[in-house]
Amino acid sequence: MDISVFFEPLDRSRFDVYDDQKTVMGNVVKKFLDPEKFPDREGCQVAFIGCGEDRGSVMNDGCGKAPDIIREKFYQLKKAKHSYKVVDLGNIRLGESLKDTYAALSAIMMELLKEGILPVVLGGSQDLTFAQYVAYQQMEETVNIVSVDAKFDLGSTEEEIRSSTYLGKIILHEPNFLFNFSSIGYQTYFVGHDQVELMDKLYFDAYRLGQVRKDMEEVEPIVRNADILSFDLTAIRQSDAPGNGNASPNGFYGEEACQIIRYAGISDKLTSIGFYETNPLFDNHDQTSHLVAQMIWYFIDGFYSRKKDMPVSNKSGFVKYRVALKKSEQEIIFYKSKKSGRWWMEVPYPNAKTKYHRHHLIPCSYKDYETACKDEMPERWWQAFQKIS
Repeated sequence: MDISVFFEPLDRSRFDVYDDQKTVMGNVVKKFLDPEKFPDREGCQVAFIGCGEDRGSVMNDGCGKAPDIIREKFYQLKKAKHSYKVVDLGNIRLGESLKDTYAALSAIMMELLKEGILPVVLGGSQDLTFAQYVAYQQMEETVNIVSVDAKFDLGSTEEEIRSSTYLGKIILHEPNFLFNFSSIGYQTYFVGHDQVELMDKLYFDAYRLGQVRKDMEEVEPIVRNADILSFDLTAIRQSDAPGNGNASPNGFYGEEACQIIRYAGISDKLTSIGFYETNPLFDNHDQTSHLVAQMIWYFIDGFYSRKKDMPVSNKSGFVKYRVALKKSEQEIIFYKSKKSGRWWMEVPYPNAKTKYHRHHLIPCSYKDYETACKDEMPERWWQAFQKIS
């Protein structure tokens, strides 16, 4: 597929000005600047996609202006010691309707995923996560989504798809290939007990802001289990990210957001990521765009620090631990990577349900192993077992 027809080139006067600055990111990323010459993607590993679509935004009109401002801040950052193979494909031409833009973004991402390139979506409003999800439809495998957000964005069946309802539309989408959804950093006063109970009934994972901030390292296994990550800037407190129409006093600090995103970068499983809801109209001296640029820098740094140690077929590089739980008469098998020190645990699945083969090894932490050693069932294991069985 020729995806070039979906894109507009970047403004050369803004993004072709780094020749004398050899150490900045603007000099290492291949960019779509010439209307007559779309970038060659051969050998590329990461692709930026600007999508300034905000017709699905809720109380955040103007977030469609974010992609180029985020780019400006990102390209001024210093490069690290990596052999970067990153391409910026420019901005998607918005469709006549919102659904047209979704279709274009999904088609582009589908092609990039086939080519083994990781798409980084610069939004735009968070309903674009729906298009991000649909891009995986032809892979015939179930996928996991992790959303960093202050809310769940479930909505109701009657509502049109918007940034506040996209998750409900993903759940109802046919064919359905969503295995698990994890919400990181939700704030109870924005969601209510009824939505928390619904997430429990769906066997989805939801982690409160206070729960996550108490032990940030426990976020790593959650993020490591994602195929798709969607980051809504409303998850960050207003003092650190004022550029959002729905910003609130509570949320993650900027450095905590960067830590979460670096975990996403180092995850071998994650194959796409989107940054949504940055709104320059509400920003203070481009503070929020600058923060998102730094988050992307940490993501790329993490991507080039991947260990490639998922214990899928060859487990020779792992230490195997067996823990027998007396109360439940269940044995749990753990694997610890000799290369990275990261942990996984094995969840049995019925032979008839081979579509779940990707999910029988789930990321966990040393704390999960300690829990099992105390003859207690790790919550992560139980949640996955209920979904598979």
